[in-house]
Amino acid sequence: MKILTVAQMQALDRRTIVAAGIPGLTLMERAGTHVADLVREIRGSATDGLTTIVCGKGNNGGDGLVAARLLAKRGITVQVVLLHDPAGVTGDAKVMWLRWKKGSGPRATLISPTLDRLRSLLGKSLVVVDAILGTGLTSEVSGAYRAAIECMNECGRPIVAVDLPSGIHADTGAIMGVAVRATATVTLGHPKIGLFVGPGLDHAGIVRVGDIGIPASLSDQVPSALGLLSQTDIARLVPDRRASSHKGTFGHAAIIAGSIGKTGAAALAAKAALRVGTGLVSVATPSGVNATLEAKVLEVMTVPMPETKAHTLSRTGLDRLLTFVSSRTAAAIGPGLSTHPETVDLVQALIPRLEKPTVLDADALNALAGKTRLLGESKAPLVLTPHPGEMARLVDDATPESINADRIGTAQRLASARDVIVVLKGARTIVARPDGEAAICPMGNAGMATAGTGDVLTGMIAGLMAQRLSPWDAARVAVYLHGLAGDLAAAEMGQAGMIAGDLLDRIPKAISKTVGR
Repeated sequence: MKILTVAQMQALDRRTIVAAGIPGLTLMERAGTHVADLVREIRGSATDGLTTIVCGKGNNGGDGLVAARLLAKRGITVQVVLLHDPAGVTGDAKVMWLRWKKGSGPRATLISPTLDRLRSLLGKSLVVVDAILGTGLTSEVSGAYRAAIECMNECGRPIVAVDLPSGIHADTGAIMGVAVRATATVTLGHPKIGLFVGPGLDHAGIVRVGDIGIPASLSDQVPSALGLLSQTDIARLVPDRRASSHKGTFGHAAIIAGSIGKTGAAALAAKAALRVGTGLVSVATPSGVNATLEAKVLEVMTVPMPETKAHTLSRTGLDRLLTFVSSRTAAAIGPGLSTHPETVDLVQALIPRLEKPTVLDADALNALAGKTRLLGESKAPLVLTPHPGEMARLVDDATPESINADRIGTAQRLASARDVIVVLKGARTIVARPDGEAAICPMGNAGMATAGTGDVLTGMIAGLMAQRLSPWDAARVAVYLHGLAGDLAAAEMGQAGMIAGDLLDRIPKAISKTVGR
């Protein structure tokens, strides 16, 4: 699903109305329906309790008025707050105001309330809807709108934002003076970039995309190199499991990982490859830790390799490791390898000679610091999975802060410069490929910010490539399923205290939920 800029979305709306002949009122009605549906979902089974909808005077407010009318029809007590004189409402929003006024009467509307009155009302509400400002915001929020947003943020109630949280710049995610901190956002037509970058990410909450009926033929004509991973797209890519299948059908993943004290990283990657459906998984690891690894992974084969005195992989094992990879379908290198100088030298010698699709993670990426030219020498398609700290070591004059300030652009530039797939991990993981196309994952949560979850992702990508998905498809599928597994874990146990193993256990459920069986 394409992610669009404000200008692109506005142009698409106009084309939908003019070229496709779909009235703006119809688009607004559909938008409000999505908002009302999400409010009902958040309310759950509650039959009592007030829903307060705070409206501005533009189309965003019009969407909120539609939601108010629909919720009221369903028997939910609704209070609309207008932050302006109704005489200032124009266009389609004015029509929706008149429909709301006719159906619900003046008692259900509060116009330009005092701050004390607004605070009292919000405090009594079960759910609050932010329908104040839309995508056209270009200057800092001030006056009554600013005061209302501050009151909403203080109320302690779930907030549903219409299209994007009021006060967030739709193209940059910047806070324009002050911004609503939403529990969930219904973004309409197409998602907006500002929901997934900068402060917008923290303010958007859970993001839902509301289909307002824009014809696919019109959306397809809008040029955008940025997309949002969706269940529909991912479900088509997950490998089928036919009745006639056997373990060889689903490939053999080679994982080069582990060192003393870090066999857990190797075990997590190997188990993740199995959990995502790989038929066979073998791990090459230093001989001195092989027994420890074997005890952790009953379903995985291990191959002890020459080691240094520090029990890390030795440079003398290069030829054996090349043979190990060449006899498998796909590979992963890096989890728990260590940065021992001899192991770093081994990784640098290994990468140019790889011939099978390979994921490079963790210490394999650290070995490339200042040596990214080696990526261009590899015969194999490569997927890099850095977190911002590792990414900063791969990019000249970069810091984790500068990486996070331009996550999309940084991932796109490295993918293009080195002809690799880049998976830039973090809040809303980015997947980028050499031609400039990139995708953002809407799944995942802060509970996944814990040791080992990156190793799980590495194993999942390697396992999907072993099942013969292209590196681009394998990376997108793995990132989506990884995030969904994290969300399933968080829903069951909360985010605090989640561990990487919790994701492992929920990968099969994430696959089942995605493909619908």
